[in-house]
Amino acid sequence: MLRYTRDHEWVRVDGDTAVVGISDYAQEALGDIVFADLPAVGKVLERGGIAAVVESTKAANEIYAPLSGTVININTILDGEPQRINADAMGGGWLYLLRLSDPAELDDMMDEDSYARYVAGQS
Repeated sequence: MLRYTRDHEWVRVDGDTAVVGISDYAQEALGDIVFADLPAVGKVLERGGIAAVVESTKAANEIYAPLSGTVININTILDGEPQRINADAMGGGWLYLLRLSDPAELDDMMDEDSYARYVAGQS
């Protein structure tokens, strides 16, 4: 199941685990990404709280936790290749894995069609 936030984060959920990243729309708006400061494994995140920071040639942007839970893994490839977020934001450019503490929070997120309409309204 793929879901999106209004802040342009995405989650791909499998059971009580979610892969988290930023959308193609977000990476395009950011421009060339040069650094990703990811949360520590074991960190407990609250939905809406700052989870990470992504720096581009334009600015540093905070990435918010789309769901509450505990970080169980991070994409260490981004340490040496932050540009992977630009190249494959929805795949190999994922940021971290989260063990969900409240799966019901998914109900407040947009599906792919709703997100596409949301982004179209921002253009």
